[in-house]
Amino acid sequence: MFPLKDAEMGAFTFFASALPHDVCGSNGLPLTPNSIKILGRFQILKTITHPRLCQYVDISRGKHERLVVVAEHCERSLEDLLRERKPVRYPSYLAPEVIAQGIFKTTDHMPSKKPLPSGPKSDVWSLGIILFELCVGRKLFQSLDISERLKFLLTLDCVDDTLIVLAEEHGCLDIIKELPETVIDLLKKCLTFHPSKRLTPDELMKDKVFSEVSPLYTHFTKPASLFSSSLRCADLTLPEDISQLCKDINNDYLAERSIEEVYYLWCLAGGDLEKELANKEIIRSKPPICTLPNFLFEDGESFGQGRDRSSLLDDTTVTLSLCQLRNRLKDVGGEAFYPLLEDDQSNLPHSNSNNELSAAATLPLIIREKDTEYQLNRIILFDRLLKAYPYKKNQIWKEARVDIPPLMRGLTWAALLGVEGAIHAKYDAIDKDTPIPTDRQIEVDIPRCHQYDELLSSPEGHAKFRRVLKAWVVSHPDLVYWQGLDSLCAPFLYLNFNNEALAYACMSAFIPKYLYNFFLKDNSHVIQEYLTVFSQMIAFHDPELSNHLNEIGFIPDLYAIPWFLTMFTHVFPLHKIFHLWDTLLLGNSSFPFCIGVAILQQLRDRLLANGFNECILLFSDLPEIDIERCVRESINLFCWTPKSATYRQHAQPPKPTSDSSGVRSSAPYFSSECPDPPKTDLSRESIPLNDLKSEVSPRISAEDLIDLCELTVTGHFKTPTKKTKSSKPKLLVVDIRNSEDFIRGHISGSINIPFSAAFTAEGELIQGPYTAMLQNFKGKVIVIVGHVAKHTAEFAAHLVKMKYPRICILDGGINKIKPTGLLTVPSPQI
Repeated sequence: MFPLKDAEMGAFTFFASALPHDVCGSNGLPLTPNSIKILGRFQILKTITHPRLCQYVDISRGKHERLVVVAEHCERSLEDLLRERKPVRYPSYLAPEVIAQGIFKTTDHMPSKKPLPSGPKSDVWSLGIILFELCVGRKLFQSLDISERLKFLLTLDCVDDTLIVLAEEHGCLDIIKELPETVIDLLKKCLTFHPSKRLTPDELMKDKVFSEVSPLYTHFTKPASLFSSSLRCADLTLPEDISQLCKDINNDYLAERSIEEVYYLWCLAGGDLEKELANKEIIRSKPPICTLPNFLFEDGESFGQGRDRSSLLDDTTVTLSLCQLRNRLKDVGGEAFYPLLEDDQSNLPHSNSNNELSAAATLPLIIREKDTEYQLNRIILFDRLLKAYPYKKNQIWKEARVDIPPLMRGLTWAALLGVEGAIHAKYDAIDKDTPIPTDRQIEVDIPRCHQYDELLSSPEGHAKFRRVLKAWVVSHPDLVYWQGLDSLCAPFLYLNFNNEALAYACMSAFIPKYLYNFFLKDNSHVIQEYLTVFSQMIAFHDPELSNHLNEIGFIPDLYAIPWFLTMFTHVFPLHKIFHLWDTLLLGNSSFPFCIGVAILQQLRDRLLANGFNECILLFSDLPEIDIERCVRESINLFCWTPKSATYRQHAQPPKPTSDSSGVRSSAPYFSSECPDPPKTDLSRESIPLNDLKSEVSPRISAEDLIDLCELTVTGHFKTPTKKTKSSKPKLLVVDIRNSEDFIRGHISGSINIPFSAAFTAEGELIQGPYTAMLQNFKGKVIVIVGHVAKHTAEFAAHLVKMKYPRICILDGGINKIKPTGLLTVPSPQI
């Protein structure tokens, strides 16, 4: 969108026609209200941008089918010129074919077919009449009433030269003859009676008259979009006089922001459309008792109340005052509108509101999203970063970890998902029209997908749903459409309603990352492995809850499949999904496990207190979940989970890295710089699904154990050295081999609790030299190490039964560590 500059924003309202009572469509569902149809179709108008057109900004739906439209507004309009007796007069400027078309009315006995609309050639005729009036200096048809004017225009079909006839009729033939030949030729081309012979605007622009004046006007080219193959900086030029540019800004920084941004901030600052219209008496309230009908049929039809005058069309545009917004932002300095992205800003002066801004950053997310000043700063920052994408991709990730401004969420998600290239050409090349077997299921699913949302429930929304989903199915022939794919599509379509190509590109990037092979024709092995790893995550983080759920037989297969198949979009409304996915997109493919555990922990008390049947009922209608708490706890769980604990054989293979040294990245886990690590000799090995299911606790890889123990290899020495860090130990290694094997070589800092003498017949831990240390480490990561996989799994299961959290098993046992030279060998006694 273009900057606001010296324009203003205006609002006007109208009512959509009401539907008949108790009428359902062919699918048995209630008919979509006309206001929702209009709301969906209106969205395309927001994409029409041109410096010589007023920009549509928004449309909102109120009660009783009321719609309020917000658009760029100029105080001086054609209506003002009409009052001053200066402008074009309607209907004298209608083209003959428009007049001949007449008024079209449909009846119940004939199909409703729209007449051909007035087209560009009709506008060429109107242009000709306007040019004629400008040339002769007088209005046409002033002596005729409207009906006579229209009749006269239709009779022009019988004349040879429309221009001469019009000139003779108005006594200005001498003036016309004195005009330059080029102008006369242009008028004749415009005032050609038959549309088939009349030029189009494009053809008319090739006329000699326009070729002489066109160099005086800058040709408008639509700016390159963010995700395209066009060079976004190709046409950027600095003005010759920079100082003049600074003077032109005149410290009205808000006017340099886009109209969309200004309207969004206006709403945050307390702007209320209906209140503004009510203050100007465009919206009038009426006591409810005065609206009651005198007579009412049982089918809902009413009589005895005339139509309320306030519901009639009033095309008055009310200017929206920006005073409240400007007052709210009065302390915001110019540097906030032009943030530096490269240099350190610590020594730069800051506005008086900088301290308030820093304080706002610590507030809960829901408050930050309502803070006008905070959102202004975040929107401007993200706008600049996204315009520099993909060059500024890492900085986008960094800022997204703080929060994502709702206005910039669609583009930011695309950047986090790594969407690049000519997405529109790729989407347009996909066949979305040829019927396929999946069409029927898509048609059934769409009317049930997030239909509480007005935009997605509109016919336009349904059409976009169909195209995007069908594009995905057609472009992924190795995968199939499963129910739930529509729910996955919903957030992307909502955020990119006017950009189907971007919605499709985001969904196509999201599914391989988080739902790799979930949409295979036979996905049972993928789902079963996923649910097994989830069960192990529950046991790892909350053994008491895991024990209870396993005892009553309430396994994840009964409730968690819709969670993960739709990445929780089938569980939560869109506004919660936005906050959840803002964080999900910053994590890797294992982050959904942590979200699932966080949800269970919010329901923990009720789950522990109930049996199987009560738990089934609880999940049939999931209680309210605090999504902000869910996000916080998910991050905490994610950071406590060793990287390899969520290893899945059927996950997306890691992408090859340019680093061939084999050294693992030391970047923070919860960041873009730390993707799933490539496989090495110390990575986890795949095991059969049945073996995985038999283990309560997750396995971790040898490389994870080395990282968590903070061990480094020093040459060929047998004894490893610890990294010099002041932090306390992150984990405890419990070696369950017999004492002789332990003495021959063990991991530095580990304790020895032989499996054969660890537990009583009742499953209680036998007290020994190291049981106190084990108790002290309760709550931290405890890794069970041995050389018999069955024994380590059983030992871990015993600890889980004893409610020890964060228990895991070393994959491959002690034999995986031996080749690394990291085992401690005690010095021989002299």
